[in-house]
Amino acid sequence: MQFGICHLSIVPVRANPEDSAEMTSQLLYGEHFKVLECRKKWSRIRFAYDSYEGWVSNGQFQFIEEEEYKLLDSNTPHIASDVIAHLCTADGSLSTVVMGSIVSNTHLLGDDYEGQSIQGKKSKSELVDCALLYLNAPYQWGGKTPFGIDCSGFTQMVYKINGYALKRDAEQQSQQGEALSFIEESEPGDLAFFDNNEGVIDHVGIILKDNYIIHAHGHVRIDRIDHTGIFNTDEKLYTHKLRVIKKII
Repeated sequence: MQFGICHLSIVPVRANPEDSAEMTSQLLYGEHFKVLECRKKWSRIRFAYDSYEGWVSNGQFQFIEEEEYKLLDSNTPHIASDVIAHLCTADGSLSTVVMGSIVSNTHLLGDDYEGQSIQGKKSKSELVDCALLYLNAPYQWGGKTPFGIDCSGFTQMVYKINGYALKRDAEQQSQQGEALSFIEESEPGDLAFFDNNEGVIDHVGIILKDNYIIHAHGHVRIDRIDHTGIFNTDEKLYTHKLRVIKKII
């Protein structure tokens, strides 16, 4: 078994080992993983954080030793809390990192981080404050950053920055936490899940106060929510059918 770490700002994780393949997720700076299969140009990886799998170009990560991987697994990470910040690389040049990057891993890469970071579990109210930092980020399938993000990437990153682990996809996230019987039982920071006409959960957002929700649909936006689902305040119609509300913390 081999192991790796992302030394670049934002790296695409693809469904297949080719540049034109669908991007299903992203690696952010400092994230580490197992290398399940290594080919000439591509490697199939499994994220240490959420066990998500995909293909990454070999030129976009660095190999690390098993002992280093285990050490990273055992430590509570420092996570970049600035929307965008800089680090000084080992060769003296500047590189950018985005909110949600693991900046406590700079020692493995010889870099020096120059921004703000947070560590450990935060209060539930801080989930909402963090979510609002992503407001108006464009929707991007597989995205995890303020410059492009999908619905489950949005919820995962908000929870991750505040010290709580969610799986990568909406369907996986819906299996976590405690289901609530009524929307009135929900609190700001809880997750609302929505399904399609086939009954498959395909969307997720974060509950706000006063029957509002923040979610990634076109862009990260705030809409109304009720027992039926999400009411888009621009289009004046329901865009998502509510399936369940989950309390994670």
